[in-house]
Amino acid sequence: MNVLVTYASKHGSTAQIADVIRNDLRMAGFDVALQPADEVTNIDEYDAVILGSAIYVGQWQQAVTDLINRFAETLKTKQVWLFSSGPIGDDPFPKEMPPITEELIEKTGAVEHQSFLGKLDRSTLGFGERLITTVLRAPEGDFRDWDAIRAWADYIGRTLRESSVRSAASTD
Repeated sequence: MNVLVTYASKHGSTAQIADVIRNDLRMAGFDVALQPADEVTNIDEYDAVILGSAIYVGQWQQAVTDLINRFAETLKTKQVWLFSSGPIGDDPFPKEMPPITEELIEKTGAVEHQSFLGKLDRSTLGFGERLITTVLRAPEGDFRDWDAIRAWADYIGRTLRESSVRSAASTD
């Protein structure tokens, strides 16, 4: 089964999450490609697609929403999962799911959306971003829960395997 893991990552944190998901699915025996969303030109060869985006100002990154808009009809014919990264802190901020997420679930026919805590390293930010994070008192640090990310990748792998078995049984 061919799986595409694609993402938009402003400072690399979401790309690292996507890489862990790819590696876990590969270890589970899937053929997995990892590609930044703005480099994806075709999704026909994939049975499943995992789309991830960093969240800034409550929005998914443009590269992923553009990909979804380009391939919306094809995505609905595949198994799709969405993940976002961005809430930070021990008491995650912001608490709400980005409003655009429900729209993207509907547009892609996604199985589900998962939100993961993100990372804030002020040394990688531009002046405006540093100013905003200071005003908002955003906590600095790496809050990503690698066990939760791997558990979600394992869940996707089990779901793909079960659907593959059901498909094979229905064609017998």
